Amino acid sequence: MVAFGKKLKERQIQEWQGYYINYKLMKKKVKQYAQQIENKTLERRQVLKDFSRMLDNQIEKIVLFLLEQQGLLAGRLARLGEERNSIEQEPNIGRMSQLREAYREVGMDLLKLLYFVEINAVGLRKILKKFDKRFGYRFTDYYVKTRANHPCSQLQQVFKHVGIGAVVGAITRNLGDLQEHQGSYLSIYDQPALRLQDPVIKSINSAIDRLLHSTNFLHFLAQHALIMQEEMLPTPTEEQIVDERYNFNSLLLNLANTFLYMVNTYIIVPTADDYSMSLGAAATVCGIVIGAMAIAQVFSSVYFSAWSNRSYFRPLVFSSIVLLLGNAMYALAYDLNSIWVLLIGRLSCGLGSARAVNRRYISDCVPLKIRMQASAGFVSASALGMACGPALAGLLQTNFRFLNLTFNQETLPGWVMTAAWLLYLVWLWIAFKEPAREEDNKKPHSTAETKQKDVMEKGLKQPLLLASDQNGRSSEDRDEDDGDGDDDDECDGSDEAPEESRKPATSIVSAYRLLTPSVKVQLLIYFMLKYAMEILLSESSVITSYYFRWSTSTVAIFLACLGLTVLPVNIVVGSYISNMFEERQILLASEVMVCVGILLSFNVIVEYTVPQYVISGLVMFVSAEVLEGVNLSLLSRVMSSRLSRGTYNGGLLSTEAGTLARVVADATITLVGLLGESHLLNITLVPSLVICIVSIIATCCTYNTLF
Repeated sequence: MVAFGKKLKERQIQEWQGYYINYKLMKKKVKQYAQQIENKTLERRQVLKDFSRMLDNQIEKIVLFLLEQQGLLAGRLARLGEERNSIEQEPNIGRMSQLREAYREVGMDLLKLLYFVEINAVGLRKILKKFDKRFGYRFTDYYVKTRANHPCSQLQQVFKHVGIGAVVGAITRNLGDLQEHQGSYLSIYDQPALRLQDPVIKSINSAIDRLLHSTNFLHFLAQHALIMQEEMLPTPTEEQIVDERYNFNSLLLNLANTFLYMVNTYIIVPTADDYSMSLGAAATVCGIVIGAMAIAQVFSSVYFSAWSNRSYFRPLVFSSIVLLLGNAMYALAYDLNSIWVLLIGRLSCGLGSARAVNRRYISDCVPLKIRMQASAGFVSASALGMACGPALAGLLQTNFRFLNLTFNQETLPGWVMTAAWLLYLVWLWIAFKEPAREEDNKKPHSTAETKQKDVMEKGLKQPLLLASDQNGRSSEDRDEDDGDGDDDDECDGSDEAPEESRKPATSIVSAYRLLTPSVKVQLLIYFMLKYAMEILLSESSVITSYYFRWSTSTVAIFLACLGLTVLPVNIVVGSYISNMFEERQILLASEVMVCVGILLSFNVIVEYTVPQYVISGLVMFVSAEVLEGVNLSLLSRVMSSRLSRGTYNGGLLSTEAGTLARVVADATITLVGLLGESHLLNITLVPSLVICIVSIIATCCTYNTLF
């Protein structure tokens, strides 16, 4: 893997090389500071002062060049404006065409300038994090806070591209007005959508979005998929080329697989208790019936993740066949009068969980420019399936026999899903296109090539210099080098990180060793929210039947309504709340609200009522959904880049944590059910409350590392 400093130099525009951030020099200084502090020849305060001054000088150099280039672009736009005025006096189609091309040339030069700013912004973030890692000091917080809003600060020019907006506006307006198909609109300001937007403007807007790292609904929703997005050094002269491995039908089939699997998971929830009783078991055995799918998924996630290293088509075919057979067994259990056939059918369904393949296909085969949309589609398909499953179960209220088989509200979910997977298998066989695998050997996956994972685990109270090894490198610094290939040996002429430090994890144990305290806390939070949600959903049919005498249709409507809150909640959080507060603030607030929802759910002295159950369930579910988005976003940020690829990747770890939570929750429901349905609600809520409180305390302990 080529070191970051070398990659930065390769991406620079040759004639502007003297105006970029001198990343290599600053990295050398960080190494010198470490040696000087170790030898006690330099004090901490002097290091901070000297490094701050160096950063200020680097930023000033960048900003002055940026202002100079903006002035040149503004001058060219002014001359083009004069030319346009003269053309409007005497219209000429040829000159108008030349004028459009001239504006596009200015746009392309502006795009180069935006790439210049972006490369410097990435370099600045990298060196700040390297300093923090080397010394265990929150220097980034100090530096950004003291300069972000100061009237004399030039930092905003780099991160907020002050002034460039005016140039973008001028190019956009003039190119819009010069379009040949203006329609009935008076100007671009009257158009509801820029359907005919010039490609140059689209490229500029994309560059601005990357530079700002702006949060919107789509971005927030995509975070739920934990498909890691790398901080890339942009290519200054060309846009991303569509990956030849990508095929729209194949992506659609992966999303359809995701949707059907979630429908398959939740379609039995409203009727699982009745089905268990009809086979001679207790109603609370529904917990193990529902959880059997999750138990098998713990194992299937691993072999499907490994299988996706070699193929995407074959594991999807296998998944469809296993799910088809599993659902058929689930439906046949009624006529066979066997609870064991029922459980084996659900276990088979779990063995067909191909979510690891679905996620991996998006990560490996979808072009970067649409990967966020694909990730959001993955999450939306899951949410829609979660809502459609119970809703579909509520519609299957019939009872008849055909060919000596029983079709009723308990068996129909199995028969419907059997037919659905059969149709999906046919569609898969016809339309799926296996991506070419030979390219994998020629270049690393895009999600691993330039991803930087920086984990900061020490606070302000820690000493400035961490314990070093014999080579003068701290253990945390070695961890960072593992992540980006940007080790200190570059200062000595080496541009390569050690081969071993760049390899993905080869087992669950080696993956676990890469987990820092902040990553473990985020996985604990993910476990907690999945546990709380599974308790709420899986025992809903038993609880509502015991306390309120709800019918299967009523339970189905309630669960479907919960599922339908996912997208609206993410719209609000992604479009508004996440732009107003830091992710770690939303994380902590969401955990507290989940805790409040759990507390509201307890049945204490007063009579348990429908409003109490519905409100507490809604608070718990919605808060957990908000929590999941920010939790996975922070998890992808603090996780080692070695976990962004390979079989034992971050996505697999989060899936295993969530699946294990569901298994434990469903087992808890079944075990507590042995004490009687009257004790089920309160006793199952106690572990949820304890885990939630522990996760809140753990979050507070690692709060300063979540950035």
